[in-house]
Amino acid sequence: MWQEVIVFCIVAAAALHAAGKYLPAGWRRAIVRALSRCGISEKALASVFKTAPSCADGCASCGSCGSEPPPPLEPVTGQRVIKLHARPGKPGE
Repeated sequence: MWQEVIVFCIVAAAALHAAGKYLPAGWRRAIVRALSRCGISEKALASVFKTAPSCADGCASCGSCGSEPPPPLEPVTGQRVIKLHARPGKPGE
């Protein structure tokens, strides 16, 4: 009985560590948001899942509400540049 409880705790801790390290950021934020609705502290969850606590505006992406939007990207000219680098070695290789 006690062995099963200890193994469950170890597996749960390993799964929590893997989720905090390897899941995409969007999934981690969704997990934090879902668990914070259950009454768990959002700051504690954010530190476990390595995300920033949201500003409660719904996006939960960066926490920089009210900042200026990024400058627009330069237009694409339609030309692509492919750089070739010659390797030193025998001719004909």
